[in-house]
Amino acid sequence: MLIRYGYEITISCPRPTALVCMMSVQADRLQDLLAPETAETVPYIEAHTYHDVYGNLCRRLVAPAGDITLRGNATIRDSGALDPVLPDTAEMPVAALPDEAMLFLMGSRYCETDRLSQTAWDLFGGTAPGWARVQAICDFVHRHIRFDYQRARSTRSAFEAYEEGVGVCRDFAHLAVAFCRCMNIPARYVNGHLGDIGVPVVDPMDFSAWIEVFLDGAWRTFDPRNNVPRIGRIVVARGRDAADVAMITSFGPHSLQAFRVWAYEVDPTAP
Repeated sequence: MLIRYGYEITISCPRPTALVCMMSVQADRLQDLLAPETAETVPYIEAHTYHDVYGNLCRRLVAPAGDITLRGNATIRDSGALDPVLPDTAEMPVAALPDEAMLFLMGSRYCETDRLSQTAWDLFGGTAPGWARVQAICDFVHRHIRFDYQRARSTRSAFEAYEEGVGVCRDFAHLAVAFCRCMNIPARYVNGHLGDIGVPVVDPMDFSAWIEVFLDGAWRTFDPRNNVPRIGRIVVARGRDAADVAMITSFGPHSLQAFRVWAYEVDPTAP
């Protein structure tokens, strides 16, 4: 299948302000694009790109005083398959983990493993290790947190999400990541596009957050917010938590003026 995805975001800066934007597809999907992604600003601003320590593509520019609109659009080939469910995948002993996975066992800005460790072992210590334990974590988080856009808070941590029992997709992801790390299972935060393919339409659309967990030597997708296999995930960024994958980091004040995101299936025979 083909999926068209993109964004149009307008912000306003009181003075010229340096930005780092992270909204491009991951390198492992570049071969699936029908044509290179478009990425533009209105007004036009010179920009350059670099890859951060997690491999995410970052775009640097200096926004002028006033409004600036960031736009991106692309069409990508996708298998149309649901997220794999692999119940026989096992946890790896910490001593056997590859070095690059070790970072994702550690506490981070929004995933306070020190504050949640005892709770995690109390809740999940009796669950069979491996896929079943991670799914039990996602089941718990899915039930425990009530989704509410009106209660969104950019500074809410995993511990606070557990205590408050409310949040948005990033809070579901943070709590599940923290619980996995407490159980000695590497887990990382993922940000990207997830359209409403095969499920009821949700409007307006937003960027989505889910998690990847290291089992049997590979990163496996889990989604504590939706908690069912989905079609058409398009990864934009991966990191320890949301602090590593902010869509726009501004080195000065800015205000959001408009925000639109899309990801939907397109007819491959259409002109």
